[in-house]
Amino acid sequence: MRPTIRLLQACRITLFTRENCGLCSDARSVLSNVWDTRPFQFKEIDIVKSETGPQWRELYDFDVPVIHISKSSAAEEHPQSVSDAVRLMHRFTTDQVKAKMDEVERA
Repeated sequence: MRPTIRLLQACRITLFTRENCGLCSDARSVLSNVWDTRPFQFKEIDIVKSETGPQWRELYDFDVPVIHISKSSAAEEHPQSVSDAVRLMHRFTTDQVKAKMDEVERA
């Protein structure tokens, strides 16, 4: 069986979050719904606890949850390259995430 083009161009989604964040729980639920139809690589970064957290905390302290969507083959995210990120912030829907995934896959 040959892999489909979508699997070859799978996305990576990085969720920036913090403890006790209700919106972050909602974001995880949305991402779970997306995963049910479109698998992706996933990474979660707690902007308070992570070793790279302080850099991300400066950027997203009052904006979590934030997701970055990139091709799975792309380099890891760095705070210095955040302006290049395809992202969604605060409240987002399954359809919005899928639309951004489509955008990344077409690029």
